[in-house]
Amino acid sequence: MQKSVFVLHGLDCADCAAKLEKRIAGLSGVEEATINFGASKMSVRHTTGVPQILRAIKEAGYAAESDHAAATQTNQPLWHDPKLILTVISGLFLAGGMTASLFNLGDRLVIDLLLAAMLSGGYFVVKNDLYSIKALSLDMNVLMSVAAIGAVAIGEWFEGATVVFLFSLGNTLQAYSMAKTRSSIRALMELSPREALVRRDGREAMLPVEQILVGDIIIVKPGERIAMDGTVIKGNSQVNQAPITGESLPVEKSPGADVFAGTINEEGSLEVTVTRLAQDTTLAKIIDLVEEAQAQRAPSQQFVDVFAKYYTPVVIAVALAIATVPTLALGQPFIPWLEKALILLVIACPCALVISTPVAIVSAIGSAARRGVLIKGGAYLEKAGALTAVAFDKTGTLTRGRPEVTDVVVMPGFQKQFLLDIAAAVEGRSQHPVARAILRYTESHEAAVPPGEQFQSFTGQGAMAVVDGKDYYIGNERLFQRLGTDLTGVQQQLDVLQSQGKTAMLVGTADQPMGIIAVADRVRSNSAAALQGLRSAGIKRLVMLTGDNTATAGAIADHLGGLEYKAELLPQDKLSTIKELQSRYGKVAMVGDGVNDTPALAAADIGIAMGGAGTDTALETADIALMADDLGKLPYTIKLGRRTLGIIKQNITFALLVKALFIVGTFLGFTNLWMAVFADTGAAMIVIANGMRLMRVQEDRLTA
Repeated sequence: MQKSVFVLHGLDCADCAAKLEKRIAGLSGVEEATINFGASKMSVRHTTGVPQILRAIKEAGYAAESDHAAATQTNQPLWHDPKLILTVISGLFLAGGMTASLFNLGDRLVIDLLLAAMLSGGYFVVKNDLYSIKALSLDMNVLMSVAAIGAVAIGEWFEGATVVFLFSLGNTLQAYSMAKTRSSIRALMELSPREALVRRDGREAMLPVEQILVGDIIIVKPGERIAMDGTVIKGNSQVNQAPITGESLPVEKSPGADVFAGTINEEGSLEVTVTRLAQDTTLAKIIDLVEEAQAQRAPSQQFVDVFAKYYTPVVIAVALAIATVPTLALGQPFIPWLEKALILLVIACPCALVISTPVAIVSAIGSAARRGVLIKGGAYLEKAGALTAVAFDKTGTLTRGRPEVTDVVVMPGFQKQFLLDIAAAVEGRSQHPVARAILRYTESHEAAVPPGEQFQSFTGQGAMAVVDGKDYYIGNERLFQRLGTDLTGVQQQLDVLQSQGKTAMLVGTADQPMGIIAVADRVRSNSAAALQGLRSAGIKRLVMLTGDNTATAGAIADHLGGLEYKAELLPQDKLSTIKELQSRYGKVAMVGDGVNDTPALAAADIGIAMGGAGTDTALETADIALMADDLGKLPYTIKLGRRTLGIIKQNITFALLVKALFIVGTFLGFTNLWMAVFADTGAAMIVIANGMRLMRVQEDRLTA
C-alpha cells in the first residue's frame, strides 16, 4: 500500500470535486481517495499503479501531476489559459452574431456566427460532458449542454449561444478566483528558498534544500531568506520572522538562537547549523497543517453537502416532469414547457451553494496563516466565531513566562549558599518555568550543585529529591502542609511575598523549612489591551486559571484591570473549571502554552496555544496556534472567526435565495435561459468574491 499526492488542474467546482473523489475511490486497487478542494490536491492510498490513477483523472476531464513535480513549476500568466482564449473567441463570435442580426446581414451568417460562438465556448464543456456521461454522472457541464442544445432545438440560437458564452466566462472567472483564493498556500510555499549556500568539508557550494542534511552549516547573507531551520553558530543579525510568526518587528539573532526557514536575514551574515530536514521545517509543517485544515469540512459545509445531495436530483426530476406531463397529460404546447424545464436544469446546478462555505474557510485560514495564526480547520474557525468565554493560563500566556528570582529568605541556622545548593539539586530535573528561574539564579551565584537522586514531581505543588541520603523538598505552601511541616516561623514572610504578587517556594525537609525563594513573572505589555480587544469582540467572560497562590494571582489580575481569576488550581481543577464555564456559557476557549495545560486545552471547545513557532507540541496539540508569543493575535482570531461565520451565512442564504427566486420565476414566466445562466454563474462569482473578503481582515495593532 502506498500513498500518493496529486495536484489537480481545472478543479474549480466543489460539487465536481466530490464526484471526482467518489470516482477515484471506486477504482480497483484504490483503498481511499480524498480531495482537498482548497489546495486542489488529492491524496490516494492505493496498490494500483500511479499511471492508472492519472488516466482515470484525465478521463474525468481534469489534469493531474505529482505534488513534487508541481512544486517545481511556475505559474502561467492568465492570458496563456486556453479556456480564457476560447471564451474571448466565443464572446467575439456572439457579438458578431448580434451585430449581423442587427444589420440584417442574413439568417445564415447569424446562425453560423452563433454556432461558432457555441463551439468555441463549449469546447471544454463538451469535452467534460463526454467524460461525465461515460462515468454516468450528471454534473453542471451536462446540465448546461442540455440547456444549450434544447435552446437550439426550439430555434432560440441567441439564447443557446449566450448560455454557452456566459457559462464559459463564469468557469474562467471562477477558476481565476479560486486560484487567487488558493494563493495563500502558494505564497507560503514560495517563502523558503529552493537552495542554500552550504559549507561541507571546508568547501562552499549551492545545494538544493532536499540535499541539505541535519548538521550541515548554511551561510546566510544579508537580505537573503533563510532556507532551513537551524541554530545560529556565528554572526549577529536582525531577522524578520513575520512570514512565520506575524511579528511586526525583526528579532535579534546571535549564537545559540533558533532561526526558521522562510524568514529574512536583514543585516549581518549568519552561519547556521541545520537542525531539521527540508520536509520537517516549521514552515513545511505549517503548510501541511494549513492544507489539512482547509480540507476539513466545517459543520456548515456538511449541511450544504447533504442539502445539495438531494436538491439537484429533485430539481432534475421536476424539470423532466415539466417537460413531459403538461403536454402528454394536459395537452399543453410542448415548447414553452420545454423552455421552463431547461431553465430548471440550469438552476439545478448547485455550484454557488456548494462553494459558499469552502471559499470562505480557505480564504480565512490562508489569511490567518500569513499573519502568524495557525487554525487547524474550518470547524475550529466556526467555533472561534461562536465563542462566549475564554480562559487563560497565567504563566507564559498573560505573563512573559520567564520568571526571575526576586527574594531569598534564609531561616536561622542555615546558610544562603547551602539553601541555593539544595534548591539547584532538587530543581535540576524539572522543566517548570519557576524551576528554570531558580536554576538560572543559582548558576549566577555559582552554586555547588550536589547530585540529586530519586527525583519526584508533585503536580501543581513542587518536587523532591534525595541529596546526600536525605529527602529535600521545594514547593508551595500546600506541599509542605501536606507533609505536615510546621510553617509558623515562615508564615509572615510567605504572606508578605505573596501579597506582592510573587510566587514563594519553600525549601526544606518534611521536618522544617530552611528558607524561601520568591519568584515573580512580569505581565506581558499587551495583555491588558488584548483582553479589552476580546471584550470588544463580544466575549462575555474572561477568567485566568493558575496553580499559583491566591495573593499572587490577585496581584496579576489587578494589574490586568480586575480580571476574574481562580487560583491554587491543580490540572484536574482547571479541567473542572472549563466544564463549568461550558455549562454556563456554551463555547469556551482555553489559552495556554500547549504543554502544561493539555487536559484543559483538550476539554475546551477550542485549545489555543502560544508560541507555536518554537514548539512542535503546540503545533500538534492545539486547535489554534499563535505562532509568536503575542497575545495580541487573539482578538484578530476571534474577529476573523466571527466574520467568517457571518460570510458563510450570507453566502448560503444568498445562494438559496437565488435558486428559490428563479424556480418561482420560471413558473411565473419571468425568466429565460440566459438569465438563468447569468444568475447561476453570477451567484457563484458573488459567493466567491464575498468569501475572498476574509483575506483582507486586518488585525488591530496592539503593542507587544
